[in-house]
Amino acid sequence: MLRALRMELKQRTFWLRSIEELWEKRSVIWLSGVRRVGKTCLCRSLSDIEYFDCELPRTRRSLADPEGFLASLRGRRVVLDEIHRLQNPSEFLKLAADYFSHVKLIATGSSTLGASAKFRDTLTGRKANLWLTPMIRQDLIDFGNTDLKHRLLRGGLPPFFMESDISESDFQEWIDSYWAKDIQELFRLERRYAFQRFAELLFAQSGGIFEATRFSRPCEVSRTTISNYLNVFEATFVAHIIRPYSTHRPAEIVSAPKVYAFDTGFVCYHRDYQHLRPEDMGLLWEHFVLNELNGRLQSRDVRYWRDKRGHEVDFVLTPRSKPPIAIECKWSADDFDKRGLEAFRRRYPQGSNFVVSQDVDRPFKRSYKNLVVDFVSLETLIDMVSHM
Repeated sequence: MLRALRMELKQRTFWLRSIEELWEKRSVIWLSGVRRVGKTCLCRSLSDIEYFDCELPRTRRSLADPEGFLASLRGRRVVLDEIHRLQNPSEFLKLAADYFSHVKLIATGSSTLGASAKFRDTLTGRKANLWLTPMIRQDLIDFGNTDLKHRLLRGGLPPFFMESDISESDFQEWIDSYWAKDIQELFRLERRYAFQRFAELLFAQSGGIFEATRFSRPCEVSRTTISNYLNVFEATFVAHIIRPYSTHRPAEIVSAPKVYAFDTGFVCYHRDYQHLRPEDMGLLWEHFVLNELNGRLQSRDVRYWRDKRGHEVDFVLTPRSKPPIAIECKWSADDFDKRGLEAFRRRYPQGSNFVVSQDVDRPFKRSYKNLVVDFVSLETLIDMVSHM
């Protein structure tokens, strides 16, 4: 209870500003994100808000007449938390968007809107989307703890981040709740052991190239089932599938994706990291950069590049009708090896090249023959790519 109260006192400024900006464009916002990422506390921190928890039977009874309910809230700002508990949530949101635009409404859920058969209409053009990711850099400032190593070790779920120590039962409680409230209610999967075993292996191997056959034997299910599980993880934001960037050249990796777990805290737990060593920082920093790109740009369209000789670029962004942006993530700028970017730019000569590091305070450039690289902080990277 005390931890929840402390969370409600936090003003997550980036996300609050995003909600207000989206309400200028649409009356209905779909706020999604993994369980315990802070959707409820964020909504409760909005000013002049009417909050309704759809997990409560009395709330569902009051929503049984959608027209009467919405008519009674003219000009109000309303939150419908866990709206998937309604009988027909998409019809309710469609009605709100089409006939009650005077009501500013946020509906929350732990998956993409079209992930479940309960949502018969994805409301394209009728709603704005906001994906609440684990804590971004601005959240660390808002929570009064900018210790990046603490964020990497504890993760970006606010209840976990705010604790100095997390027990094994906390992680198990999260996965149990995820299974019961998200997976069973939305997807009704069977074989709980296989699903949770896959989650454990995926978190431990996060950031690597994904091959479904490597997971089928230890999970005791087929390759097809593993692929279905991964699709569920992606739909519920628990895994990010980073597909290769390629123009189908014979020398490039064109099909095998990389898969990242949603949160560094879960990666550290399943890798049994009690304390972070220097050799752990690079991979965790890569996860944190990906989370910042997802949250700040509100996009899952992040790629990676690799050729068959093993040259690799961590992330590639592909702005519409513009050349690809190459991003290398290095905990320290001194760790940069130019060979991956050089190989990439031999095939794709046009486009910007970034090395993003936590020890870069002021951006600078370096030239390597025909390759020009910008060394930047994470904040500078986001500012630059968002304007490209």
